[in-house]
Amino acid sequence: MEETDMSKKQNQFSRRDFLKTAGAATVGSLLGATETVAKISDSSGKELSVVPTRPFGNTGVRVSTLSLGGMFDIPSNQLLLKQALKWGVTYWDTADCYEGGRSERGVGKFLDKYPDTRKKIFLVTKSDARDPGGMTRLLNRSLERMKTNYVDLYFVHGISSIDELDDDTRAWAKKAKAEAKIKFFGFSTHSNMEECMLDAAKLGWIDGIMMTYNYRLMNKGKMKEAVAACTEAGIGLTAMKTQGGWSSGSSSSAKLVDSFIQKGFTDKQARLKAVWENPNIASICSQMPNLTILMSNVAAAMDRASLSARDLHLLDQYARETASNYCAGCSTICQTALAEDIPVADVMRYLMYYESYGDYERARSLYGKLSPATRKRLGKIDYSLAENRCPQGIPIARAMRKAQRVLT
Repeated sequence: MEETDMSKKQNQFSRRDFLKTAGAATVGSLLGATETVAKISDSSGKELSVVPTRPFGNTGVRVSTLSLGGMFDIPSNQLLLKQALKWGVTYWDTADCYEGGRSERGVGKFLDKYPDTRKKIFLVTKSDARDPGGMTRLLNRSLERMKTNYVDLYFVHGISSIDELDDDTRAWAKKAKAEAKIKFFGFSTHSNMEECMLDAAKLGWIDGIMMTYNYRLMNKGKMKEAVAACTEAGIGLTAMKTQGGWSSGSSSSAKLVDSFIQKGFTDKQARLKAVWENPNIASICSQMPNLTILMSNVAAAMDRASLSARDLHLLDQYARETASNYCAGCSTICQTALAEDIPVADVMRYLMYYESYGDYERARSLYGKLSPATRKRLGKIDYSLAENRCPQGIPIARAMRKAQRVLT
């Protein structure tokens, strides 16, 4: 297949050239039934296409299909925020705990300088607290840091069971909405995602969920069921961890990379596009700490060409070949097989940050928050029963010993 004009320029264009090229790339292309392309104007007043939007559940709000993940040094990257907004990345995600609060302060620095942009941004932050008093304290601190009087969506951060939310949580969310401090409420989840999503769909008061979702998980029956249930319940869905880990050692990986390059996009862009194939996923939250990654992801979002059946087959084949390299987050299975309370799924996630993302500081920081007793016991537990039950076939004992070695 011949290289497109867009793919020839992707590695060399300036920001102005990018906007011109990316705008042209959407002309004549087909959008999904739920998508619209927003418009911006350049300095001459000419309208340019930007990142598409999709409805966020039943909230009545449309969000950009690409979300700016805020787990990086935002105070020092104000230009990136400005450029993200210019390219239509208007869904911004952060959390009270990101970068020790610097992430939220960076958003506040931007909004303090450009207050008129607040109404254009769908702003999301998260609380590690579960109790009403703790959530109130963290929400107020987040609002102060970000120089705003409300957030569009407030998440309870990283639940692994719907039991972490109760009637007190519901009452708190209702009160926060009545006080106009939040517009919508929900949670994020890295483990037992499907169970959390299925249970949330029955509650009737969850507006949004951010969950791990990628080419490795999207074809699994239970994940399909969970997405369908949330869609039926009107819950807006945001995918995270969409790269799903990657290794060049698989026999399928070379075929994948070659196939995608011929079509003018990288394997990383292809993994984003695989997630966007599902119209029920409103947005992808991606950590984009520099303009190169932002530009690449925006280009993928604006290029409406779908992956072919062969592309999707190759991704699925690769996922099956490398399943034992990836933790699917079904922590209930392995943890109930252990004699001790070891957070296997969490440690596997920290290893993913270390190995797949190259985010060594973040991986070691999270690992360091485990109790000294847990870190000491990690490599001494008998994981044989957990390994036998693991649907991914992960050599858990070896992975835990590696975590002890590289994350300490």
